[in-house]
Amino acid sequence: MAFSTLFVHPCVLPRQPSCVPHPLVHKPSAFVPFASLRGLAARSTAYDLDPVHQVPPNFTLKDLLDILRRQKDAESSVRLLNWASKQSHFTPTSPVYEEILQQLGKEGSFEKMIALLKVMQTSDCKISQGTFQIFIESYSRFQLFDEAADVVVNLMDEFGVEVDTFICNFLLNILVEGSKIKLIEAVYSVMLDRGIQPDVSTFNILIKALCKAHQIKPAILMMEEMSSYDLAPNEITFTTLMQGFIEEGNMEAALRVKTRMLDMGCSPTNVTVNVLVNGYCKQKRLEEALGFIQEESTKGFCPDNFTFNTLVNGLCRAGHVGHALDVLDVMLQEGYDPDIVTYNTLIAGLCKLGEIAEAMAVLDQMVERDCLPNMVTYNTLVSTLCAENRLDEAMELARALTLKGLLPDAYTFNSLISGLCRAGSLKIALQMFEEMKISGCPPDEFTYNILIDHLCFNGKLGKAVALLKEMESNGCARSVVTYNTLIDGLCKNMRLEEAEDVFHQMEIHGVSRNLVTYNTIIDGLCKNDKVDEATELMDQMILEGLKPDKLTYNSLLTHHCRQGDIKKAADIVQTMTSNGCEPDIVTYGTLIGGLCKAGRTQVACKLLRTVQMKGMVPTPKAYNPVIQALFKQRKTREAVRLFREMVEKAEQPDAITYKIVFRGLCRGGGPIGEAVDFLVEMTEKGFLPESSSFSMLAEGLIALAMEDKLNMVVELVMEKANFSENEIAMVKGFLKIRKFHDALTTFDRLLNSRRPGSRYK
Repeated sequence: MAFSTLFVHPCVLPRQPSCVPHPLVHKPSAFVPFASLRGLAARSTAYDLDPVHQVPPNFTLKDLLDILRRQKDAESSVRLLNWASKQSHFTPTSPVYEEILQQLGKEGSFEKMIALLKVMQTSDCKISQGTFQIFIESYSRFQLFDEAADVVVNLMDEFGVEVDTFICNFLLNILVEGSKIKLIEAVYSVMLDRGIQPDVSTFNILIKALCKAHQIKPAILMMEEMSSYDLAPNEITFTTLMQGFIEEGNMEAALRVKTRMLDMGCSPTNVTVNVLVNGYCKQKRLEEALGFIQEESTKGFCPDNFTFNTLVNGLCRAGHVGHALDVLDVMLQEGYDPDIVTYNTLIAGLCKLGEIAEAMAVLDQMVERDCLPNMVTYNTLVSTLCAENRLDEAMELARALTLKGLLPDAYTFNSLISGLCRAGSLKIALQMFEEMKISGCPPDEFTYNILIDHLCFNGKLGKAVALLKEMESNGCARSVVTYNTLIDGLCKNMRLEEAEDVFHQMEIHGVSRNLVTYNTIIDGLCKNDKVDEATELMDQMILEGLKPDKLTYNSLLTHHCRQGDIKKAADIVQTMTSNGCEPDIVTYGTLIGGLCKAGRTQVACKLLRTVQMKGMVPTPKAYNPVIQALFKQRKTREAVRLFREMVEKAEQPDAITYKIVFRGLCRGGGPIGEAVDFLVEMTEKGFLPESSSFSMLAEGLIALAMEDKLNMVVELVMEKANFSENEIAMVKGFLKIRKFHDALTTFDRLLNSRRPGSRYK
């Protein structure tokens, strides 16, 4: 394979699409139930006949095993075994017992498994290591790893079966997959205590376990220990260590392991090379990955699908999806068959870039090459279409799944429901939710969370609460996110008692409340002037081991500032600081606002200076109340100077800032030209004037016979506010005939119809 010509640096690789994108046809469609289509894919596999009636006369062992494997439950198989055991010409053997043990294990019927094992023992049926492997696998399937270990440590001895290196390795491998490092150490210790000699596989499994637990140094020491047992590391040992270093982000150490591997005369395998290619790709060192493949190819390495898939994934993650498509072209040209992983990675990469048409073209190529898409493929496309607000196409694609033998799953429905909610189609989203249940796809936690969030946002609190109760009755897991969403919605809609009920339900249902929960309910209580209850809740959260943060203190601070109680507000800031929670700009902004409201403007100004000295960048929330207070005190020059300082040194003024300054200039009795100049400045920044303040300016201009200026500012605002041609003509018409009252009344009405304080281009 000529890698030197096919692989070059991704940044200079020529882009030639592997397939021509085709546009998706947008077909608006009404809501069509999935249940009406779902039946097309459903097939009944129930076996209704009595198992005994299925057995032919003079049946053989093979006949019985075939029938046992067709049973839909272990109970039927046990009944069949009991009947067969009574037949004079038949004696059950190990394969029959082991088949039933496997079926019982899949159902978690462990007591029946032990009982059957005792039957095997009393009937002198041979019990082998393979029998106990079934027990180990069955326990691990249900995450019962202690019980799986007990099979080797105790149960095998009880039934007189020798424990050797092979069965220990089998158990250790199972425990590694379950990440049970302590149990692995215990089993290895038992091995050594019983004199069971570890082999190379044992050490490889232990090294894998340590690497998986991010214990790289102990893993290296474990490799060094191999020599004490006259064992030498093999390619699996070295490759496992390389993988461990790569997972830690240490590619250089992985390459040093490769060097040591070669020095010890151990040749890398395809797996070794692929692990290192993956390491380069994970660090986005794609040029080095390609160069490494070229280098290894000269030494006999032949890339496989894993190599290509690793490259495709690395390129897609780095945003080089076009070059990933070129890798697909190379695969096809060199006679490789891209698999489901290749295509799904490419489709996901294209969807992430919003290139849906090309993703659909890759899907078409996938189907043409007899690589059947799976639910991951379709869910990626459905989710992306929903995110792009192309809901009709997403619905059409989801409905088409049933015709392809696939059924929409929870991810499919959740994408559609979320997309509909974001598009404001809550009613259809709820219809989809009902259809989801009818179709036999139980809604999960994410489904309910999506709907509860949007129902709260739309003020439909009753339905949101009903959904929480439905989750409870259906046994659907309810996380803290679910409760927090509902509590937030209830608080924002001033339904505090219900929010408190939900808050208390969390404890009843065993859901731990977190900082967000407490902050939400404390903020709601403060906004409803129930600050004593809020303070009690803060004490409660501390008892539960949660530390109040800035949001907690800021809620209490806002309440006291709103009430004009500066002393209590200052106490909150003091408590906040003494508890190691440094006040932020929101804290100071709130306190500054409270000081201004209490008429202590000079103190507020000093605090504003303190904030700047601390290196914080004051926000409009900190400046606005001070500027407003200065205007109210007729200190126009100071107010304007503070505004200019804000423009130069702080966050840029917002709509409220401009509203305050413009109103202050119009009412402050200063030079009218300054108010006109400021109006020009604020419109250039993208802010509309408040109509009442503008009217004051206009009346002043009329009183001073400055009609040209009046016409200029009216035209300026109408242009920036996007008045229609007819609206502009109407106002100009009144001005032309000097009907100023009619002109300003019409202008005010039209200006008020625009959103106050809105930004525009």
